[in-house]
Amino acid sequence: MNAHTVRSPVARAALGAVAVVAAALLGACEQRTSSQTASAASPVTAGTQLDDAVITTKVKTAIMTDTDARGADTSVQTRKGEVMLSGFADSQAQIDRQVALAKSVEGVKTVDNKLMLKNGTSTAGNVLDDSVVTVKVKTALMSDPATKGNQIAVTTQKGVVQLSGFVDSAADQERATKVARSVEGVQNVLNETTLKK
Repeated sequence: MNAHTVRSPVARAALGAVAVVAAALLGACEQRTSSQTASAASPVTAGTQLDDAVITTKVKTAIMTDTDARGADTSVQTRKGEVMLSGFADSQAQIDRQVALAKSVEGVKTVDNKLMLKNGTSTAGNVLDDSVVTVKVKTALMSDPATKGNQIAVTTQKGVVQLSGFVDSAADQERATKVARSVEGVQNVLNETTLKK
């Protein structure tokens, strides 16, 4: 066996996690042209992007491995140590636990809780319909020149679309809402995006 062979499953998992973080970092490095953004947001260095990707991974792992927190449809995004939790949860206790877990992760400066309680029980049909709507909204946002470079997460529950993440300007927030509302199957849009600092 040569020196480059990864021997244990734990080492392989760690290597896989590093690869995921590196891919996320490379994806985040896409630069928008000056005509696409009129934001005064301060730039984020590659080191900060890597730190944010690591924080996001740690928060997601903490939520997925905690029996009281997992099971919610939660999106986690990080910018300059600010963690945004968004999506839909089954109970207030589940929301509170996820916020506490996020706050406990090293490197987290603040937690912006945008989690909402689910409105009743979803049927298998609701879940499928919501998945289709989510994909359509994500596709529309990525296809729109004004919103494609923003970090916008999309979560849907019974036709209600929640947009969250970090955007460059108020105009980008408005455009994202307009794009999402134009998608077939969307009943309402809750724009919980935050302006980049």
